[in-house]
Amino acid sequence: MPQHSMKHLDPRAPLVLDTRELPRRPGAMRALNRVVPAPEDLGVEMIGVPQGADLSLDLRLQSVSEGVLVTGTISGPLVGECGRCLTAINEELAVPVQELFAYENSTTDETTDEDEVGRMQGDLIDLEPALRDAVVLALPVNPLCREDCPGLCPECGVRWDELPKGHTHEQVDPRWAALSKLTENTEE
Repeated sequence: MPQHSMKHLDPRAPLVLDTRELPRRPGAMRALNRVVPAPEDLGVEMIGVPQGADLSLDLRLQSVSEGVLVTGTISGPLVGECGRCLTAINEELAVPVQELFAYENSTTDETTDEDEVGRMQGDLIDLEPALRDAVVLALPVNPLCREDCPGLCPECGVRWDELPKGHTHEQVDPRWAALSKLTENTEE
């Protein structure tokens, strides 16, 4: 049997689930609703869940032959900035989660790689890796404040939404710049 290198789980940690109340017979189920503080670095560069923000866990723990199947929804606040116009984004995030956590010394030790399936420590489940995967994979790499965001004017850096219709900047081809000075002199 392979020995898995796992950190010791603290049963009082917010993202550690205790399954002692869940019978180990396939089909047994237990609902879990809990609000937990978000761990740090739960996001990508431009958007994420603020550390310590309330995450709502609406989960179902179900005994299966090889372990405990955790399914449900994780929801909480999402904060970031638009990748086009840099406007602040404040939204609610709701992502589905489904993860199998194998019992210690189950046949999944021989049939799966160590990182394919979550592993239980006794009756404890560390939900943080599954939560992190579900949330981070659901986030856009380039978030937008709205789908049709026009972004910023490349010349002056002002949001296109704040500029008057027909806003332009005179662009003189540098090869003709000397000629534009001739027209300035004739107008004087």
